[in-house]
Amino acid sequence: MTNEFQPNPGAEPGFRPFDLSGQVALITGGNSGIGLGMALALAQAGADLMIWGTSETKNREALERLRDHAARAEALCCDVASEAEVDAAFRETLRRLGKVDACFANAGVGGGGRTAFGEMSAAEWRRVLAVNLDGVFYTFRAASRHMIARGEGGRLVGTASLAAIEGAARNEHYAASKAGMLGMIRALAVELARHRITANAILPGWIDTAMTSPLIGNAKFASQVLQRVPLRRWGSGADFGGVAVYLMSSASSYHTGDCLLIDGGYALF
Repeated sequence: MTNEFQPNPGAEPGFRPFDLSGQVALITGGNSGIGLGMALALAQAGADLMIWGTSETKNREALERLRDHAARAEALCCDVASEAEVDAAFRETLRRLGKVDACFANAGVGGGGRTAFGEMSAAEWRRVLAVNLDGVFYTFRAASRHMIARGEGGRLVGTASLAAIEGAARNEHYAASKAGMLGMIRALAVELARHRITANAILPGWIDTAMTSPLIGNAKFASQVLQRVPLRRWGSGADFGGVAVYLMSSASSYHTGDCLLIDGGYALF
């Protein structure tokens, strides 16, 4: 027996693990921000795309950008907080594109950070968890059923948040929704491994999106937070393209149950 490094059996000359040609990605909340950054990179890697969003206008604008790169890109209006809408949108996704190889549960809403925990209403608590946790459950359930039935494996990727692992004052509902997602993903990684389905989470730090713009646009907040980011800039949707391609590709076939922190070093400093 030799101790020499044995390469991946599939790594013959010409092996291109990041070529996603012929594969289909579904990205919820894919019409802006992090989701659109993922979608653009996946398209450039060769994937066909389906994006879900709640705004027809933003869906249309996203498609105009995606179709410059993707062989095929489609969009549907879907509120992931609705079980019925998710199931209907997934059926329509299959009707249009035939399959889903990777499902990115990226749709989410912010907590606002304005209400003290003792003053938070049950309605506000449920508003956030309905999208950020229930919506992921509905989406991953539909995707996993399909992937198991196909029998060809698949990828589940959830967009969580740094708030899942660090304290987020006045955002307990948001933090709980993202921490709950991490628990769900770890469980899925174990349960679905026998079907060759991986499950991983991405944890963004401070990213310049429509959701965070009120905070990032606040000069006092920006001066206090940006100096804690070692890379000295806010993240952008484009910063999530590479990790999305990796997690969908064959390069990540043995990578599951993980939480990938994309925060410019913020959590370290």
